[in-house]
Amino acid sequence: MKRYLEAIVDILGRIEREEADAMGKASGMVADVICRDGIVHVFGCGHSHLAALDTFYRAGGLACVSPLLDEDLMLHDGAAKSSRMEKMAGIASEAFRRAGVDPAKDLVVVISASGKNAAPVEMLRTAKAAGVATIAISSSAYRAYGAVLLDEADIPIDCKVPHGDAVLDVGRTKMGGLSTYASLFILNSILIEGAQKALARGVEPPVYVSGNVEGGTARNIALEERYFGRVKRL
Repeated sequence: MKRYLEAIVDILGRIEREEADAMGKASGMVADVICRDGIVHVFGCGHSHLAALDTFYRAGGLACVSPLLDEDLMLHDGAAKSSRMEKMAGIASEAFRRAGVDPAKDLVVVISASGKNAAPVEMLRTAKAAGVATIAISSSAYRAYGAVLLDEADIPIDCKVPHGDAVLDVGRTKMGGLSTYASLFILNSILIEGAQKALARGVEPPVYVSGNVEGGTARNIALEERYFGRVKRL
C-alpha cells in the first residue's frame, strides 16, 4: 500500500512540476470555450474513458463537458472486444461525426496513455482536420514504441506513466496502474483552472452542484436545459 501511494504521489508531483506550462495553456483553452459558450469533448478508449466519465455530470464539474464515447471502445460491453477495436481505423471518425462538434466554439481532449492506437490517434486527427482545437493527454514513455499523440496535438500534456502503466513488481509481472490517476489529475486541473480564468474574465462558469444540497436540484435542472442536445450523453 505504501509503495503504491508513493508511486501515485510521485507521478502527480512530476506532472505538477514539469507540465505546469502546458496545463496552463490548456486551461486557457478551456476558459475560451466557456467564454464562447462551447463544449469540451473528452475522448478515451478502455480505461482512458474513465476520465471522461468522471468529469461528466457530477457535483463540482463543468456542465459543458461532453464525454465523446463509443460503446464499442468501452469496457462494459466486452472488454476484450474493445481492446481489439481501439486498434481499428474508422470507428473514431464516425464517433466524431455523430458528436456534433462545433469547430468555432468547441474543444476536443483525447486521452490515451500509449498514444499509439488507431482510435485515439484518428480522433485527434479528425478533430484537427475539422479545425477543432485539441489537447492530448498521453505518456512520452511510449514515443519509442510508435506513439504520435503528443506530437500532433495543439497542446500536448505528458502524463508521465511508464511503459506498461503498472509500477509494482509482483513476481515476474507488475501491478498498480497509474494512468487513471494521472489523467484525472490533469483533466480536472485544467477544467478547474479554466473555470477560474473564465470567472476572472467576467463569465460565470456552468458548474453542477450536489443535488443533495439546498437549491442544487433546481440549479442542475437549469444547466441540463441549457445543454440538452449539445452534450450528447445528457
